[in-house]
Formats: sequence, structure tokens, C-alpha cells
Amino acid sequence: MNETPIRHSPAPQHMPGTAGAGIGVLLHRPRLYDFFVELALLGRAPSFREQLLGLAALRPGEVVLDIGCGTGSLALLAKEATGASGIVCGVDASAEMIAWARQKAERAGAEVDFQRAPAQALPFPDGRFDVAFSTLMLHHLPKKARARLAAEARRVMRPGGRVLVVDFAAASPRKGLMRHLRHRHGNVALPEILALLEEAGLDVVARGAVGIKGVHYALARVPAVS
Repeated sequence: MNETPIRHSPAPQHMPGTAGAGIGVLLHRPRLYDFFVELALLGRAPSFREQLLGLAALRPGEVVLDIGCGTGSLALLAKEATGASGIVCGVDASAEMIAWARQKAERAGAEVDFQRAPAQALPFPDGRFDVAFSTLMLHHLPKKARARLAAEARRVMRPGGRVLVVDFAAASPRKGLMRHLRHRHGNVALPEILALLEEAGLDVVARGAVGIKGVHYALARVPAVS
């Protein structure tokens, strides 16, 4: 697949770290973030990420966007899956997360474009990507911002492109460490995710659990041009 370089506009210069400003909850401690992800996913984060690539049916040469990429682990795996002809970008509103992700990419010798930008204002042109991921980050956003993320994901996708959203379900009534963590960390009910995707003009094609209790996904496609 022959691709031209991505052209992007500058990221917003003022991105306050409060939900009231519409950006959502920003995480600024990369090492703590990676630790929490491992804990929340019961030590199965690597296999979890591989499963996400499978759910999205990632293929060599595709152009991929990781929205709310955190420290870049999923984006780096996506680059491996798409190969030398693939293009992978990751965006996060936290400067610290992006700096850490760039360090990871440099150590791995991987060409991944990490940019600081909010999920609600993606710095890319319309119809640029084949696949977009939003993994364990939707719950960080206030409700209006969640709708904006879905609309932005739809905007930057090509016809037939896939959008995979993964997040924590509502905490179960059972007591325990994982219930406590998910209650404090946040969650988004699957029906809300489905509604967000459908209202953005995406067709939901699959949904369900990912094999880790309390985590679910929705896969949607951009309608193909007739």
C-alpha cells in the first residue's frame, strides 16, 4: 500500500486537566499508569492488547490511530502488525504520556507518530485512517466529550474503516479490590458506547466481553461508499 506522509495541524496549545474544561481527566504519571493497567487487567495486559488487534482485524499496510494512547504500548504493537508499509499514530492530551510513548518507540526502533492532542479535536484530515482504537480511556471524558470523540473518530476514518472502543463495564456489586479500582477509576456501560457510535454515523458490527471480567468492547464500521 502506497501512502503519503500524514499532514496534521498543530495541537491545541491550552489543554486544561479538568473535566469541567471538556478535556477530561488527564493522567500525568506514565509509570503509575502502566502499573494500574497491569493491575486492572489482572496481569494480562500483553495478551489483552494482542486480542484487541485481532478484534480490529488489523492488516499489514493499514493506517492506524490510537486515541488516548497513554504510554503507547498498543500503538507499538499495531506498528508491528501493520509492518513497514503501515502507518501508526497515537494521540493523548497528556504531555507526560506522549513523552514516555516517544521514548518507548525510540527504544524499540519503531516509527510511530505520537502527538499531544485531545480526543475531541484530532489533528488529522478527514478520511485518513483504516482503523481507530479507543482503549480504556472513554470513561475519563465527560459525556459531551465522549460524543465528540465518537464524531471525531468517524470524521478521520475512511469508508469501510473500523473503530474499536474498549472500556470498563459498571462495577459489579461484589466486594473486592478490582471492584474498588474500577469504581474509583470509572466505567462506561456498553449500551452507552453503542449509542455513541451509532449517533456518530457508525455501524456496530460486534460487541461483547474481552475475556477479562468487567471489560467490554464494541466494534463499528464506517459505511462504505456505494
